[in-house]
Amino acid sequence: MRRLSSEESRLWAEISRLITPLRGRPSPPPPEPAPTAPEAQPARPGPRKVASAKTVPVKTVSAKTVGTKMAGTKLAAATAPAAVAPKTPPPAPALPPLAPLERRVRTGLRRGSRSVDAVIDLHGLRQAEAHATLVGFLHRSRAAGHTVVLVVTGKGGSGDDPYAERGVLRRSVPHWLRLPELRALVLGFEEAAHHHGGGGALYIRLRRR
Repeated sequence: MRRLSSEESRLWAEISRLITPLRGRPSPPPPEPAPTAPEAQPARPGPRKVASAKTVPVKTVSAKTVGTKMAGTKLAAATAPAAVAPKTPPPAPALPPLAPLERRVRTGLRRGSRSVDAVIDLHGLRQAEAHATLVGFLHRSRAAGHTVVLVVTGKGGSGDDPYAERGVLRRSVPHWLRLPELRALVLGFEEAAHHHGGGGALYIRLRRR
C-alpha cells in the first residue's frame, strides 16, 4: 500500500476535521506522513590522484658481468675461423737454359750440306716493328714444323736515318729470344756462318710441337 505524501497527509487532516464520525465509531487515525527523503548532499571531492611517472626499473650490471661478457667476446673472436687467404697460383715451371745448336746441325749449316727451314730479314725495321715481325715469324715457323730458321738483323750501318743508333737489332734480337714470351718456342741460337750473314744473322733452333 502506498503511503501518502506530506501534502496528501495535510489535506487528509483538514478533511478529517470536517467529517463527523458515526456514533460508536472511532475517528479515523491521521494518515502517517510519507517519510521524507533525505536531502541530497553534494558529494565531497575525494583526494585527487596525481598521475605519477612510470618508474622504469634500471638493471644494474656488475663489473663481473661485464668482464664475463668481454671474456666471452674475446673467446669467440679467438675461436672464430680465420679468413682463408686466396690461393696463389703455382709458379710457372722454369724453362731449361738455352742450348747451342747440335754439332751435326751446325756443321751441316756451315758446310752448306744442310739448309735452314725459313729465313726472315729484319734489317731496316724499327724496334717495335722488328719485334712484332720476329714473334709472328717464329710462331708460324714452329706451326709449320720448322726446326732451324735464319733471322737476319744486320750489322748496323749508316742507313737512311742519320740519328738512328747503329746495331740496335743486332743487340735487341738476342735479348728478345731470352724473354719468356719466346722461350716457349726457342731452344737455342747462335751466330750464323759467313755465307748466311755472319755477325749480322742468327741461327735459331725451335722446339718441336
